[in-house]
Amino acid sequence: MSETVSGTGSETPNGFWAQAATDPERTVLIAPDGEQWTAGRLHVATNQLVHGLRAAGLGRGDAFAAVLPNGVEFLVAYLAASQAGFYLVPVNHHLVGPEIAWIVADSGAKVLIAHERFADAARAAADEAELPAERRYAVGEGGEGGDVDGFRPYAQLLDGQPESPPDDRTLGWVMNYTSGTTGRPRGIRRPLPGKPPEEAYLGGFLGIFGIKPFGGNVHLVCSPLYHTAVLQFAAASLHIGHRIVLMDKWTPEEMLRVIDAHGCTHTHMVPTQFHRLLALPERVRRAYDVTSMRHAIHGAAPCPDHVKRAMIDWWGDCVEEYYAASEGGGAFATAEDWLKKPGTVGKAWPISELAIFDDDGNRLPPGQLGTVYMKMSTGAFAYHKDETKTRSNRIGDFFTVGDLGLLDEDGYLFLRDRKIDMIISGGVNIYPAEIEAALLAHPAVADAAAFGIPHDDWGEEVKAVVEAAPGHVPGPGLANEILGHCARQLAGYKRPKSVDFIEAMPRDPNGKLYKRRLRDPYWEGRTRPV
Repeated sequence: MSETVSGTGSETPNGFWAQAATDPERTVLIAPDGEQWTAGRLHVATNQLVHGLRAAGLGRGDAFAAVLPNGVEFLVAYLAASQAGFYLVPVNHHLVGPEIAWIVADSGAKVLIAHERFADAARAAADEAELPAERRYAVGEGGEGGDVDGFRPYAQLLDGQPESPPDDRTLGWVMNYTSGTTGRPRGIRRPLPGKPPEEAYLGGFLGIFGIKPFGGNVHLVCSPLYHTAVLQFAAASLHIGHRIVLMDKWTPEEMLRVIDAHGCTHTHMVPTQFHRLLALPERVRRAYDVTSMRHAIHGAAPCPDHVKRAMIDWWGDCVEEYYAASEGGGAFATAEDWLKKPGTVGKAWPISELAIFDDDGNRLPPGQLGTVYMKMSTGAFAYHKDETKTRSNRIGDFFTVGDLGLLDEDGYLFLRDRKIDMIISGGVNIYPAEIEAALLAHPAVADAAAFGIPHDDWGEEVKAVVEAAPGHVPGPGLANEILGHCARQLAGYKRPKSVDFIEAMPRDPNGKLYKRRLRDPYWEGRTRPV
């Protein structure tokens, strides 16, 4: 892509690489500690990382994994992958060692870059994945070399490497991992196009939401960059000339302060953040100016109507919504759309198509409930090493993630349910099968089920119901033992917060679990978000 975009009185090239060459002194990034990074400095760090990864043995099509907080190193890793034909595998830093090891091994990552905050999990993962010492690198606070046993300082990847762009530049991708109903996360792998990075589909993605290049836009990253959409929004903003402001650890008042201090114009959020912002005292809310915000785009979880209306009353028409999946596709609703059709998640993106199919694969007309399918015009994907999963969620060029919904006569999508057993807590998808597998690994557990129960702040929290194995007495002591077992097997957000016991799990003669019979009593008198 070689287009130019009018900035402040001059033609400025679109795409980070061209911008860095044209105006290397422009500030493009504000780190969480307030340090300012110019385009030229970010470009040099990116070039050095490419050279360092190649020296470590990576070639086109190879993957490297990153267990990092929001920081400069995360965006450097993204830019390096996209310039050198690598796959960047972002890893949720809340995962524990065995979970990270699975992703490292499954992706074939040849290098692991981890922050010292996550030292224990990263070291355990690298050991389990049998990653050689020369392919483990630790980042410390401020980007210095981290102190992790068995890891080399991150600076060694960059030190002595050329600052110039590498030869044979070619476009790479991000390979996100998404959990599935089988309990093991699967990588979403797109074929490398074999074209220069300048020809990437750069920031055009943000045009879907009415976000324009340059124009004084400042993008606030207030959620973890390991999330697909968060990194995609940040990268697209960088490519179309927006300044990026990174938050490391989100708190509601700090977000308001950062918006006010930096004149932030757009961001990606989840409804839990809305809930927390609205809970601030009125005097705190009024202490900060948020009128610079043009697009507060939320997704990842259902937003209660009263929360959305309150945010629109406070922030105005900038509160917008989308529905999408890591695999691609999606819908978008402006505040005006939503107020006109409350509950909608919008109409299909220009680069996407939505359809509703019944269980027999027949396309349904407007107004009829079925499974939501999407199609993207920007390229195909496959689940890494899982051809069965890749095929099973397809009808022609359409794919589904299992949500139920309908399209109205005007093409607006309304979700009526989601993957029936999926838990959404604080905007994060949690899949019960993985939790149940961990529960069943405990010798005192004969049968188990995990599901979401109401939580006023997070929307849902994880509940475990257990049928105790013979010889084990249900009670608080056994519950604490099971919870401790889960703490060693699962990331914090996946762990059951409590355990209840049942004499016999409700299953039919074929073994099918009637999970609704377990879940519904906890939701009595409450509306489960859909």
